[in-house]
Amino acid sequence: MKGKVDVLLGAVWGDEGKGKIVDYITPQYDIVCRFQGGSNAGHTIYNNGIKHVLHLIPSGIFNKNCINVIGNGVVIDPIELIGEIQTLENLGIDVKSNLIISNKAHLILPIHKLIDKQNEESKGKSKIGSTLKGIGPTYTDKISRSGIRVGDIFGNLQKKSSDLTSEHLYVNKNLDNFCLDPQNFKDRQLFIEACEKLKDYTIVDTTYYLNQALLEGKSILAEGAQGCLLDVDFGTYPFVTSSNTTVGGVITGLGLPATKIDKVIGIFKSYTTRVGSGPFPTELDDQMGELLRQKGQEFGATTGRPRRCGWLDLPLLKYSCMINGITELHLMKLDVLNDFDKIKICTNYIVDGKITDQVPYDLDEVENVDYKEFDGWNSEDIMKSNHFTDLSWNCQNYVKFIEKYLNIPIKLISVGPDRNQVIT
Repeated sequence: MKGKVDVLLGAVWGDEGKGKIVDYITPQYDIVCRFQGGSNAGHTIYNNGIKHVLHLIPSGIFNKNCINVIGNGVVIDPIELIGEIQTLENLGIDVKSNLIISNKAHLILPIHKLIDKQNEESKGKSKIGSTLKGIGPTYTDKISRSGIRVGDIFGNLQKKSSDLTSEHLYVNKNLDNFCLDPQNFKDRQLFIEACEKLKDYTIVDTTYYLNQALLEGKSILAEGAQGCLLDVDFGTYPFVTSSNTTVGGVITGLGLPATKIDKVIGIFKSYTTRVGSGPFPTELDDQMGELLRQKGQEFGATTGRPRRCGWLDLPLLKYSCMINGITELHLMKLDVLNDFDKIKICTNYIVDGKITDQVPYDLDEVENVDYKEFDGWNSEDIMKSNHFTDLSWNCQNYVKFIEKYLNIPIKLISVGPDRNQVIT
């Protein structure tokens, strides 16, 4: 038997609908894994008509035959994870039998969230747009070799967490009020209590577990969080997240060999959105952008912040496909464009007065963009479509143009929020 790893990535700036697709294709896999990020992720799934937002637990959790793994590359807030587990268990989901946590994943402490908030506030008008979940400071501690890992909960966690907190307080005098704030003291207690509760769940070296699963011929789906253009190396730096959201993150975040990766699925929307700060060449800061936001319900699943909206940016998408080796694409939220008479797609940038389809060092270098305009499909209700041929010619033309430009097949089209509103 030969096991395999497929990878599912948000191809742009996140919020593409990864949760829905993972939930939809989970029956094809034995194991679903998260390999990076933390509770800054917000993967929305509609299951039996109920909306669920998952932050740390992989989106395969609603399939009772699927094991869900939180890999070593994830940073875990134990308070949030226990809360998420309890919410699911209250719905009758058997989390304990279907969740495995890496003992090498790093823990987010309350002090990390405070540092995150202070770092963001210190930037003034140059704010990154952090979710303030403590993600960046936790990865900083990981890289500086000061972090605390899940496996440490079985040792003297109280001392380790206290020592790390004291270290941060010593370095950053502006955090002196941390020890005096009753809420922060309470959070520290909740942190210890949550870690104690985690001991009731399966915590192992998931690197061995996953590689053994491959030897046994099992299939694994690696579920990305955020989007590839938020990658700390290849994204629109510095307006990025603190982890590798691209395909390379699978290798370091799970300990799986690159030779085992088969399909790389890229998820993107029929238009572009972004949360937080940073350049956005096709942004529609007008009535059209607001219409996209309202039609697409573009508000952050984690923060509730309104997302910035604009037309589809093919140079960005092409770049993402290149660096990830994307083998197939899934087009999401095509139904959101139902009521638009005219629809545009960005095909090129103008940089230094020259036309290019390459992403520059800094997206702020883009002086203008070239658009190709398409006729809309006149309020056609595509949400009831089951086959590509059910779509009008205008709608088909829009999809075929994207496919031809990128030279990568679009294997799935989402035409509504429900898990079954897809065309394959």
